[in-house]
Amino acid sequence: MSVIGFLTDLLTPVNKVIDKFTSDKERLEAQAALVRLEVQLSERMLQYETQLMDARSKAIAAEAAGHGWLQRNWRPLTMLTFLCLIIADCLGYLSTPLPTRVWDIIELGLGGYVIGRSAEKVLPKLAEAFKSKGKD
Repeated sequence: MSVIGFLTDLLTPVNKVIDKFTSDKERLEAQAALVRLEVQLSERMLQYETQLMDARSKAIAAEAAGHGWLQRNWRPLTMLTFLCLIIADCLGYLSTPLPTRVWDIIELGLGGYVIGRSAEKVLPKLAEAFKSKGKD
């Protein structure tokens, strides 16, 4: 579930309560306050996600710039090993199929690079969009 979807789901019941306000002025003020809160929560979540992705990318960059061959190449070697296991599994060379946990690790390994790189580019733009939305 996306962060924005989570926040929307979290605040939907509050919107229903606001709809029960009797005066239009109270309703509009409460809705405006709720939108401000949603924007602030979204900004904080995006800042957190950005910091998390930045820390991950720095760790990967430090490994890639390391002095030892193994330090620089352990992640790619691990993923190549899993690729060989996948091929062996698909061709029936393994005596037992790969457990579900292995597929989770592969997904995490591939997703860490693909999603991490995408988030590194997208999250700052989303944060900027929310900041401009909050100023409106």
